[in-house]
Amino acid sequence: MAIQLNHTIVHARDKRESATFLAELLGLPKPKPFGPFLIVDVANGVSLDFIDDGNGPISRQHYAFLVSEPEFDAIFARIRERGLPYWADPAKQRPNEFNTHDGGRGVYWEDPNGHYLEIITRPYGG
Repeated sequence: MAIQLNHTIVHARDKRESATFLAELLGLPKPKPFGPFLIVDVANGVSLDFIDDGNGPISRQHYAFLVSEPEFDAIFARIRERGLPYWADPAKQRPNEFNTHDGGRGVYWEDPNGHYLEIITRPYGG
C-alpha cells in the first residue's frame, strides 16, 4: 500500500466555529462529529479533525488546498463577501491580491484561530 495522509488534528479554541468556518468557505459538507472531534472531509480522502484546545494560545498551522479554477472563484468570492483580509503571499506583503504562481492562482487568509489557510489552482513547482 502506498503511504497516504489520512487526517490531521486542528487545534481550536472553538472547534465548531473553526470547522464550520472552513467547511463553509470551501463549500464542503457540514462538519460531522466523531468522538471529541468535528471532522471536515476533503475530496481526496483526507480529513481535518478539529478539537477544542482550551483557552490557551493555539500554535498556528498552515493548511493549503488544491482547488479547480471554478472552485477558486467560488471560495474567493466567499472570502471577499465576508470581508476577510487576504494576501497573495505568506508574508502578508501583498494584501488584497492573489498570486499567479506556476500559471495558476493562489490566496492566503486566516481562520478564527490564526491558522493560515491557502487555496491554489496549481501545485507549486508544477
